[in-house]
Amino acid sequence: MAIDPSAKIHASAVIEEGAVIGPDVTVGAFSLIGPDVTLARGVEVKSHVVVTGLTSVGEDTVIFPFAVIGEIPQDLKFDGEKTSLNIGKRNRIREHVTMNTGTAGGGGETRVGDDGLFMAGCHIAHDVIVGDRVIVVNNSAVAGHCVISDDVIIGGLSGIHQWVRIGQGAIIGALSMVTNDVIPHGLVQGPRGVLDGLNLVGLKRKGVSRADITALRAAFQALAQGEGTFQERAKRLSDETDSDYVREVVDFVLGETDRSYLTPS
Repeated sequence: MAIDPSAKIHASAVIEEGAVIGPDVTVGAFSLIGPDVTLARGVEVKSHVVVTGLTSVGEDTVIFPFAVIGEIPQDLKFDGEKTSLNIGKRNRIREHVTMNTGTAGGGGETRVGDDGLFMAGCHIAHDVIVGDRVIVVNNSAVAGHCVISDDVIIGGLSGIHQWVRIGQGAIIGALSMVTNDVIPHGLVQGPRGVLDGLNLVGLKRKGVSRADITALRAAFQALAQGEGTFQERAKRLSDETDSDYVREVVDFVLGETDRSYLTPS
C-alpha cells in the first residue's frame, strides 16, 4: 500500500493493501479502495464509495456517494480473468453510478476519457470505450463493447445496445433505445431511437462554421434520399466533399461495425 502523505483518508475508510493513493487525494467516510486501485493526484472519493478491481482513476476526478467503480462485468462469460477499468482526468461520477472492468473477449479494458459527467444512476458496462467530454444523463445504461466518441450526450433513461458506436458530437434524446450505430453529430430521439436530424445546437455551441454546418445538412439529405445503399451514398459523399466534418461522417459510415446504422428518417 502506498499512500502519499498529503492524502486525506477518513478514519472509517478501508484502503486495502496494494492500493496506490496519490498526492492530495481525499477518501471519505466508509469508502472502500481495493488492492489494485490507483487514485491519481487530486482525486476525491466521497463517502460510501466502492472502488475496486484493476482500476485507475485520473487526476481531479470526483466520485460521489454510493458509486461502485471497477466491479466485475455483468457478463456470464466472465471467468475471473484480470481485466481493467481506466478512467481519465477531471470526470464527475455522480451517485449510484456503476462502471465495470473489461472482459478477455472484449479486449480486457473499459476506458473512460477526460472531462466527462456521469449523472446519478447511470451504467458503463464492460469493454466500453468512452471519449472526452461525454455526458451520460441520469439512469442511462451503456451496454458492453460500445464506443462512445468525444462530445456525445446521452439523455436520461436511455439504453445503448451492446456493440453500438456513437459518433463524435451526437446527441441521444431522453427515453431512447439505441440499437444501431449513430453517425457523428447525429440527433436521435424517440422510444425506438431514430436518426431525426443533426445536433445543430451542439455544432453551433462548438463554434462550427456556417459553411461546415451547411455542408453537413446537405450530406444528411444526400444520405437520406440519394440512390443506392447507405454505404454507397456515403462513398459518393467521400468523392464530393471538402468539409472535414462531412469527411468524419463518411469515415464513420465506412468504418468497421458490429451493428447496422440508424439511417436518416
